[in-house]
Order: sequence, then structure tokens, then C-alpha cells
Amino acid sequence: MWPETGHMALIMAAWVAVLQSVLPLWGSLSARRAGWQTLARPLAVLQLALIVLAFGALWHAFYVHDFSVKYVAHHSNTLLPTPYRLSAIWAGHEGSLLLWVLMLALWSVAVATFSKRLPQALVAQVLGVMGAVSVGFLVFILTLSNPFARQFPAPSEGRDLTPLLQDPGLVIHPPMLYMGYVGLSVAFAFAMAALLSGRIDAAWARWARPWTVAAWGFLTLGIALGSWWAYYELGWGGWWFWDPVENASLMPWLVATALIHSLMVTDKRGQFKAWTVLLAIGAFSLSLLGTFLVRSGVLTSVHAFATDPGRGVFILLFLVVVVGVSLALFAWRAPQWANASQPVAGSRESFLLLNSVLLVVAMAAVLLGTLYPLIIDALNLGKLSVGPPYFDRVFVPLMVPLLLAMVPGTVVPWHVARWAAVRSVLVPGALALLLASAWATWGGAPMAEGSTTTAGGWLTVMGGTLGGWIVLSGAWQIVQRLRLPGSPGLAWWGMQVAHLGVAVLVLGITGVKSFQVERDVRLGLGDSVTVAGVRYQLISVDNHLGPNYLALRAQMKVFEGEPGDEREVGTLRPEKRRYVSSAMPMTEAAIDRNLWRDRYVSLGEPLAGEPPQWSFRVYHKPFVSWTWLGAVFMVLGGGLAAFDRRYRQAPSPVGAHGAQADKTMGLGASGLRAAALVAAAKGAAVKGAVS
Repeated sequence: MWPETGHMALIMAAWVAVLQSVLPLWGSLSARRAGWQTLARPLAVLQLALIVLAFGALWHAFYVHDFSVKYVAHHSNTLLPTPYRLSAIWAGHEGSLLLWVLMLALWSVAVATFSKRLPQALVAQVLGVMGAVSVGFLVFILTLSNPFARQFPAPSEGRDLTPLLQDPGLVIHPPMLYMGYVGLSVAFAFAMAALLSGRIDAAWARWARPWTVAAWGFLTLGIALGSWWAYYELGWGGWWFWDPVENASLMPWLVATALIHSLMVTDKRGQFKAWTVLLAIGAFSLSLLGTFLVRSGVLTSVHAFATDPGRGVFILLFLVVVVGVSLALFAWRAPQWANASQPVAGSRESFLLLNSVLLVVAMAAVLLGTLYPLIIDALNLGKLSVGPPYFDRVFVPLMVPLLLAMVPGTVVPWHVARWAAVRSVLVPGALALLLASAWATWGGAPMAEGSTTTAGGWLTVMGGTLGGWIVLSGAWQIVQRLRLPGSPGLAWWGMQVAHLGVAVLVLGITGVKSFQVERDVRLGLGDSVTVAGVRYQLISVDNHLGPNYLALRAQMKVFEGEPGDEREVGTLRPEKRRYVSSAMPMTEAAIDRNLWRDRYVSLGEPLAGEPPQWSFRVYHKPFVSWTWLGAVFMVLGGGLAAFDRRYRQAPSPVGAHGAQADKTMGLGASGLRAAALVAAAKGAAVKGAVS
């Protein structure tokens, strides 16, 4: 009876979510029912317990191979290895929605647990809004997407998990991605609480910042894991394909990045209040849009769930309700924030505003490229494909001014324009330009056997300069900051580490785009091919039996050195798999990795003729691992910032309105001297002064 127990737990969780969405909100808005605010925390905990029970019931059905449960029969079989039975829970539409509500309940309990110092009314409103979101998804599960639906008679064997998902990366990628998606509901709930109460101040922004940063960190990690999985699993060697489902996660990430910086300005200067609320609404709305795109059946992608359009209609209606209600509240409250002071041109807040606008414009470009083919198709105007060329020509140029503004935005002070601070980081910029020029000239590998030409050019110089400038200026800022008394807070260190991650990502993209070598070849036994000065020799091609698949496995020896003086440096074993249950072919690339390059080989199909030959794709990919290393640094930086203890304290009027300490937060030379003088005159450390 475990499936029935799980189903009943979901029904009870839905009713608890209704109470969580109604009673605390009512209590926060009615003086006569103020005591109901205290119900928010226990109701959130109770809802989590019930959803965990339902999730455990579904896991039990997978573990014991209960094929009377339709969802289990569609996504598992008796040959499926045990670790993949866990990931099979979220491999399909119904289970992924259950994972969604589990993550939402976890975020609700996290807010209830770690917001003890927040006003009771604010906590009640935030948890009430999150309860309302949970109601929508639980109703969707119970009415159209029940993971516990039975079928009789039960089949003796299941269909098996989709081969694409039988990978360790898919065990951890969806939970991380969903933690980010769903975590944006916390920022949305804080925004709705602000609209309901009419109060947006430095305290509200400071309390909302760590939750937004934490969700952004999980979303960054989820996107990076998905990119890494696609790189080594799909066999095509790319780290980003501009797939519509990839775009569905990128769009809320871009807006969430803008939201983090806008919250910073609202916290420090009390500005951008309406813009900050609008970004919070937009980030969560885009996560719902991504959910619709993945589940509506309108997209064809290896990442999409094959499902009927009726379910997509429900999500679309839910999205319309969420966006409509939130924008109506925004239109009601926004006029009272219209008279806020405007940023001074050249001040830190002006650079942060520029960056957030560029991020939103970049999101709009991605959104247009994702939805335009769907709109054309819906209007019966033909089929249209928007691929990487569009995004490269539209998205990349928007990133260049964003990166150019990143360094000045970290060194100029608040509220005033101090161009001397910008001039202080021009020396690191000039040094970065010299290093990038040298990289473009001498950094490439031979393009093909017998060739001495290299890739590079002005794109290499530009990308290398931008990434190098961020790294060198960040190092300069750290050295200058450590000369001051006291120590900066975790948020400042988090900013430096996250920006370092952006720089490493830019350098990785530039390196792999500029210096990648690709060869498509046909090889017989004993044949070899030289790519980027490395010789690959095919030794054997044999059959291999896996736990639930049959594979054709090649063995290739890898040699370095000049002819006559070669040395063997490794063996690569790419595979072409066919799974027993579905006969679906899968490419398993063989990759020799280090920090500076990847040697990547994928096995194609056998070719007709004698002697037997097979098709291979061989890549030399310099710096490709830096793309994921950069994401790791960004996640680490977000984690440091989220745990800054200042976010657990109410801001002082000085922090809210920008007194002298805020004016000296830029790390230019003059700002640093001013900060030191202020600290000495007051006899106090400037600990935590830098944000």
C-alpha cells in the first residue's frame, strides 16, 4: 500500500499548503487575526514531512520494482542499476514535479528556520506566498500528473530508464537545477510580501539577498552540471548548444544575476526599489516559463519531457495567474517608489544599473530566439530554426560591454563619480591586453597534421583581455584591501571569487573557441591520425557486455613526440552502446583531461568495405575545463556571500542611506586612502565596510 500512502500524503500536503497560503497571510493583513501569523512555520514543516513521505513512497516503488505503478513501469526495469532507480524518480514528468514540490517545501522550511530575526509579519507573508505556489503545483500533480497511478494487470517488466539519463551526472544535475529554479520562489515571495505591505527598504533588501544568492548558486551549479553532462555524454564535443531547454535555465539565471546586483543597490543606497521587485517577479516567472517549455510538448530536445499539451496548458494558466497577480500588485504599489533618487553617472550604482539592464536585454535576446520559432509554427507560417549563429551574433556582443563595466563597477565608490578609481585599474587592463596578444600569437596548437598555423585573432585578444583584466584587477583590489585595518566581510570575498569565476569562464570559452581542433576520420585496425601534434592509433574494436546494454568498444593508443621519438601517453576507449530494452544507440566518448586541454574521441558507426573501418571524431580542446572551473568559482563565491553574517542583522540608518563609510567603498586609490583616514579618525576598524 505504499503508493496509496504516498498519494494520500500528497492530498494532505495540498490541504496543508492551502492553510499555509491563507491563514498566515490573513493574519499579517488583519490586526484581529495577528496570531495566525505564527502558524506559518509549523505548517511549512508539516507540508515538508508529508511530501517527504510521498517521495519516499515513490522511491520504494522503484526499489522493489512495483510495475503496477504506471510511472515506475515507464521509467525502470529489473536490469536498471540501483543508483539509477533513484534518478529515475525525476526522469519523467510526474516524478520531476514531485521533486519540484519537495524542493519548494525544503526552501519553505529553510526560510522558517533561518529567519528567526525577521519580523513575524514578513515571515508569514513570505511563507504564505510560497504556500500558494505549492498549492498550484500540488493541484497539478493530483489532477493531471499523479506519479502513483496504478495499472492492472501489472507488466512483468518495465520499459527501462531512457539511456540518456543512465549517467551519474543525471543523478545530481536535476536536483541542483531544481533547487535553483525553485529557490527563486523565495525572492519572488519576498517581492510579493513587499508589494502586500508596501514596504521596501534596506532591511527588506538585506534579508532577501542571501536567499537570492543561494538560489542563484544552485542554479549556476545545475546549469554547469547539465553542460558538463552534455559534453561528455552526447558525443558531439560541445559544452553549450543553445538548445531551447538549455535556454530555459539560462534566462532565469541572467535575471537572477541582475537581481542580486539590484538588491545590493537597494540595500546600500535605497534605490532601484521598483526595478528590484520587477526583477524578482521576472526571475521566478521565467523559471515557470521554463517548466512550461519543457513539459508542454512544444519543444523537441533531449532534455524535454515527452508529455501531452493538456498538461502544458495548466502550467501556462498557472504562469498567467502568477504573472498577472504579481504585476497587478506591482502596478498598484510602484507609483509610491517613483520619486526615489537617481544614481549619479559614474558611481557604483550607475555601473550596477548598466550591468543589470544589459543582463535583462541579453535575456530578452535569448527569449526571442527561443520563442520565435514556436510563434512562427503556431501561426502556420512555416518551420524556422534558430541556432547557435543567431545567439553568437546577438548574445555575445551584449556580454562585451557587460564585462567591460564589471571592473569599474567594483572600484568606484557609491553615490559619487570618481574616475581616478577607474584609472587605477587601467594598468591591469593594459597588462591583460599584452598577455592576451601573446596568447593569440603563440597559444594555439597546430591545426592539423603537418600544419604550423594557429587559431586566434582579434576575438582571442578581446576575450583574453576581458578575462585577464577581471583577474588582474581583482588581485590588485585584494592586495589594496588587505592593507586596510580590519577584514572585509564574506560578501566582499564572495564578490571577488564569483568575478574570478566569470573571468575563468570567459578565458575558457575564448581558449576553446580559438584553438579547438576537430577531425572527422575513418580508421581501420592499425590506422592512425595526428591531431594537434598528438597521434591516435586504433588498436582494436571489440564487443563489450554492460549491465543492461551491449557495446562496441574501441581501443586507441595515444602518442606524443616527433616521429621516431614518440612515447605512449595513454589509452582511450570510446564506446557505441545499444541498450537491451530500447535498442537505442548511445555514444560514450573517451576523454583524456587535464587543466589545460581535453583529448576527446567519439566512436561512430561501422563503415562498409574491406578491410573493416569505423568513423571517429577526434578533438583537441584547449581550456575547455575552465568553463566548468569558472562555474565552480561562481558557486563558491555565491556560497561565501550567502553566509555573510551582516545579512542576518538589521541595517543601520548609515547603511541604508549611504554615509561616509559607503562613499569610500570603492577600491580605487583615492577611495582606499579615504577609507583608511576615516577608520583612523574614528578609532574603529572598517570591518565589514566593503560590500
